[in-house]
Amino acid sequence: MDNNQEVREFLTSRRAKISPEQAAMPSGSRRRVPGLRRSEVAALADMSVEYYAKLERGNLAGVSPAVLEAVARALQLDDAERAHLLHLAQAADIVVAILRTEAGLNPHDKDLHDLVGELSTRSDEFRTSWGAHNVRRHGTGTKRFHHQAVGELTLAYEGLDMTAEAGLTLTIYTAEPGSPSEEGLRLLASWAAPQKAHPSTQQSPG
Repeated sequence: MDNNQEVREFLTSRRAKISPEQAAMPSGSRRRVPGLRRSEVAALADMSVEYYAKLERGNLAGVSPAVLEAVARALQLDDAERAHLLHLAQAADIVVAILRTEAGLNPHDKDLHDLVGELSTRSDEFRTSWGAHNVRRHGTGTKRFHHQAVGELTLAYEGLDMTAEAGLTLTIYTAEPGSPSEEGLRLLASWAAPQKAHPSTQQSPG
């Protein structure tokens, strides 16, 4: 449930893409990092440097939509990037809400209750989200995966309840046609497909 590293990488990469000129900031002559400084993003977003630094370290728990929008404007995010930032901020709460739903469906599942107890002990964020008593079905949405061979994959998913088996859900993932994610899935599928025997290795009859 910890997506702090993904948040850090996303925000720092967006900050690095914006030149001072694009943000109407003085460029200066001594810049040790590409793009904007943290202090400049904080000024553009009308927040303290300390608070923005906290966000960029990956801590988006409990951040209001207004703050996220201010950061999106400061970093000049497009619509897809704005949506991704919002998804990152809501990820730990969505997962906890889904887990609470499962706990309600399986009130006597000892392993599930032990997991909730362990997470509550180890994570203040989890304990706060669990205490909100939000529930959510794992129905539809979009997820991003990083595969070591093909890179980033953005996939839409849909969960289908299996009527023949109570409690089981079939989750289907699809990529947008013509997208890099679809190409990545095709490449993975080609690697997974059984290799046909090479003609030179086949024995001739007789």
